[in-house]
Amino acid sequence: MAQPAFKVDFMRYSPVMLALSALLVVASVVSLAVRGLNFGIDFTGGTLVEVQYPAPVELPQVQAALAGHGLDKAVVQYFGTRSEVLVRIPVGEAGSGGELSTRVLQALDAGGTDGVTLQRVEFVGPQVGDELVTNAALALLYAVLAIGAYVAFRFEYRFAIGAIVSLAHDAIITVGFCSLIGLEFDLTVVAAVLTVIGYSINDTVVIYDRIRENFPRMRKASTREVINRSVNETMARTIATTATVVLALLPLVFFGGDAIHSFSVAMLLGVIAGAYSTIYVASWSLLPTGLSARDMIAPPKENAQTP
Repeated sequence: MAQPAFKVDFMRYSPVMLALSALLVVASVVSLAVRGLNFGIDFTGGTLVEVQYPAPVELPQVQAALAGHGLDKAVVQYFGTRSEVLVRIPVGEAGSGGELSTRVLQALDAGGTDGVTLQRVEFVGPQVGDELVTNAALALLYAVLAIGAYVAFRFEYRFAIGAIVSLAHDAIITVGFCSLIGLEFDLTVVAAVLTVIGYSINDTVVIYDRIRENFPRMRKASTREVINRSVNETMARTIATTATVVLALLPLVFFGGDAIHSFSVAMLLGVIAGAYSTIYVASWSLLPTGLSARDMIAPPKENAQTP
């Protein structure tokens, strides 16, 4: 059997890494309980107004113009270029979507800039926002359970336990980090968490597949040795795929603009957490289940008896 490029005893460091995971999960849960999430307009409800300036504009100038006309609670951000501005008005402001968009244009025109044009207006009611919160939570739950069922069917039920724990670990840490830094939590972040779950299980399945292949090859080895070897054999792939995704996400985080900033940050953190959890959560979790070579080697078929 060829020797892997890496020869690291990953399971040796599992107590420290598991303690780190527990600390991160507890910190995430505490932050969610104490600080909560900074829900975007998708969940809280309100009016979204997109305007186009004839030339690049500074956001403080836009904010000051709106505040001068009683829209001091409005949140502004660039949407693509520095001449396209997105104005988010919370549901507490009086007026319908059309009335608020008219007030926004009047405020911006009075701010000393002519030629501001309205691009679009969207309104999300509070009831719709509450439904989106529930649907987003259910989407995450269903995704984790469906993936667990798939892993149990493809491998063995003890593999599914590790996969579900690992995916829950990644989702909790990603959402908890959003709470900790006050990142705006909108539908793009939900999409990011679902993408992270898919990315993480892909990495986990690769390692699980190698573990299953190595059990018959290493019949005299312990489960710990089989896991270590399998992780080492797939480490080059894990590093390459993770590095590629991270390198693609970094420009989006720093230069992608406000429209996808929350998505990019959540994705970046989730990918890193997912790469780590496949080793020290998903793979390690096979040890306490008592999985051994006997469970992974099919028993010999009995010879058919002739009459």
